[in-house]
Amino acid sequence: MYQNKVYLASPFFSPEQKERIDIVMAALKKNPTIDPEGIYNPQEHQAEGLEFGSRDWQDTVFATDMRQVKRADVVVAITDYKYEEGNPEPDAGTIFEVGAAWAWDIPVVMAQFHPDNELNLMLARSHTAMFTGDQIEEGLATYDFNNLPTHWTDMKVF
Repeated sequence: MYQNKVYLASPFFSPEQKERIDIVMAALKKNPTIDPEGIYNPQEHQAEGLEFGSRDWQDTVFATDMRQVKRADVVVAITDYKYEEGNPEPDAGTIFEVGAAWAWDIPVVMAQFHPDNELNLMLARSHTAMFTGDQIEEGLATYDFNNLPTHWTDMKVF
């Protein structure tokens, strides 16, 4: 059985965001259609040898992340961002990566831990599947990434 390479698009700037990444990573690693060693998690590749925020750091991280999106069989995106701060909007970098994947015909599977948020129309129509709330762990662990069946969410679209 083919095991897909994944680019994990997600913010990773707070403990809550990192906790969501851990949950998604664990679920993906249980999925037989995912290569557990082929999950690219950008938080683990931040060009540590370069000064954070410098032009060289920005160029390196951007180029590396875009190259990894293009190499992936599928992008899995966590759309929650600063929910804990009362901000329901997704992370701009994550959404940029979703847009790049869509433009390159790379399937996108989304995870939204807080399904009470509304979903932007562009995100609602750019994904192949979306799992929300308590469906995320089982959904990502059992989803057939080889056949990519459509799995819609019932989140409100704006």
